[in-house]
Amino acid sequence: MLNKFKIFTVFIGCLLFRLLPLRAPNVEPIMASIMPLGRKFGALTGFLFGFLSIIIYDLFTHFGAWTWTVSITYGLVGIASFFYFKRFKSSAFNFAVFAFFATIIFDLITGVLFAPMFGQTMLNALVMQIPFTALHLAGNIGFALTLSPLINKWLASEQFFALKTSPSLSGAKI
Repeated sequence: MLNKFKIFTVFIGCLLFRLLPLRAPNVEPIMASIMPLGRKFGALTGFLFGFLSIIIYDLFTHFGAWTWTVSITYGLVGIASFFYFKRFKSSAFNFAVFAFFATIIFDLITGVLFAPMFGQTMLNALVMQIPFTALHLAGNIGFALTLSPLINKWLASEQFFALKTSPSLSGAKI
């Protein structure tokens, strides 16, 4: 039950962060959250976290034709995180490496391959995608280096809230 509550807490945290006004586009903690969740709880949880993160956010903001493409692609990122972290240690470096490659693939699929669906050529979409992907990479790698290790450590903990006690005071009598 504690694990479900932790997953729900991370999910709500991502949703609330994405709902912040005047936030830079695609600078959000979904990728940073999906990696430790997929690693710890498996491919299905990784898929559902990514898929539902997009679906529910778009229900609050603006649901459109892109919602299905983006939600399924983020779900696939969740599945990929499970397989990647079965093979590689969960470290800040490996979170950043995964975030780099997953972001590039995600942006190619959602921003370039599906461009004709919205009346753009793929070449035009590729050129226009470059600054957007640069911002997306900066956000995802930054969160992967900072937030992913914290979430990973928290998910491994047996407690919901863990306060560290000072070793010098642990045996002291007052």
